[in-house]
Amino acid sequence: MKKVMLLTIFAALMMISSAAVAQTATGTLTVTATVNGSIQLVFNSDTNGVALTSGAGTNAATLAFGNVSAFGALSSPNITRSVVAGTSFTVSTPVDVLVSKSNSASANYTLKAQLGAADATNTWQVAGNTVTSAAAATITAAGTYGSNAPEAIAITVPFTTASGTLISNTINFTATAN
Repeated sequence: MKKVMLLTIFAALMMISSAAVAQTATGTLTVTATVNGSIQLVFNSDTNGVALTSGAGTNAATLAFGNVSAFGALSSPNITRSVVAGTSFTVSTPVDVLVSKSNSASANYTLKAQLGAADATNTWQVAGNTVTSAAAATITAAGTYGSNAPEAIAITVPFTTASGTLISNTINFTATAN
């Protein structure tokens, strides 16, 4: 019994001595951050337009008109068509552009659009403004943050375009806080 008691005391003393020599270190981390105001632009399908085929809710979406023609049925009832007799036809549909802001005192934004590549055959418009690859066209000078703005995307196609011709381009949008 005495041996057990002595061993217990000896073990306790060993623990105390090892705890007394344990090494420690401390440190302080200062954390800082600077908040920058920012804006975001995304595309959404407009309820009165052709649904985006991909990328809705992002800044890189795809709008596919499908098969279009000057006369006869169109691929969607949400395509508006106008014909200039004997020369060309225009197809258009609205796409919603949503610009949001965060941590910004900006009251509104300017929206511009520019064609990604030159098109010597067709005429492209956004909200009635002709867009080319040469310079960005102002679509709106004082857009409202946080609400979908329906912007009509239109392509005018000459009657001389061959049947089966694929029309493809990109329209680059830029929103700038005012």
